[in-house]
This record gives sequence, structure tokens and C-alpha cells, in this order.
Amino acid sequence: MGVSSYSDEYSSTIPPARLFKALILDSHNLIPKLMPLAIQSIEISGDGGAGTIRQINFAEGSQVKFIKNRVDELDEKNFSFKYSLIEGDGMMYKLEKISYEVKFESTADGGSINKMTSTYYTKGDFVLTEEEIKAGKEKALAMYKVVEAYLLQNPDAYA
Repeated sequence: MGVSSYSDEYSSTIPPARLFKALILDSHNLIPKLMPLAIQSIEISGDGGAGTIRQINFAEGSQVKFIKNRVDELDEKNFSFKYSLIEGDGMMYKLEKISYEVKFESTADGGSINKMTSTYYTKGDFVLTEEEIKAGKEKALAMYKVVEAYLLQNPDAYA
């Protein structure tokens, strides 16, 4: 099994508490509303904390029909979230899992720095290509930007 980690950092004028609530705590409600052409629904099995399974069902016509994420750790006080992609069609035949660590931190100007680390656990001696990693990052960033735009346009949402 191979292991590869990648980190990204994004800055936003939105405070960490609002982003955390929208992107993490209420994503199962908000994301399908904001991105109906991409995500049909997000189903939750559990109380939202560690051990909870989130199944993301993609819209008809998508290359991937669904993925399942397991919540590994949810820290609402420190705005951090750890989860693992554990099942789904697409690249799962090449991967054991992908673990993610997301952290939202305050900045002096009232905004936030948002850090994400992705760790890929590949099966056998399979190696991920830069294109595959870039495609995953671009999808995550697109969702982040859609939610950020929504929060900017709706200053009372998730306040």
C-alpha cells in the first residue's frame, strides 16, 4: 500500500464559524440546494459525530454515482473536521481510502484561513497521477467557492 499526502490552504473574508457551519455541519442540507446539477442528496447515518456515515449521491449523468465518507473526528469548538472516504464507485478500485483533515482558523481581519490535508492510501503499488489529484482538488475547491459565494450574498445565513 502506498501513502501520499497533499495540503492546500485557502483564505476567505468569511469567519471560520460560518464556513464550518455551512460546509461541515449543515452540508447535507445546503450543498444539494446550491449544487443540484452535481449533487442530488447527502444522506446521514448517525448523530453527525465520529462514526457517522455521510453518503453523497451525485446527480444523474455523473461519472460517479455515490461516495461514502466516515466522520473520524468533529471538533465544533476548534472548527476542525477529520473524515475518510471509505466507499464509492470511481477510483475506489485503486484506493483503500482517502483521509481528509480540514481546519478553519481565524485571521486578524475577521476572515479565515482554511487548511485541508488529503492522504491517499492506494492499493498495491498503484500510484496516483497529478491529473487525478488535481481533479479531486478542483472539485473540492469548486464546492468551497459556491458555499463561500452563498455566504457572501446571504450575510445572515449561518451567523
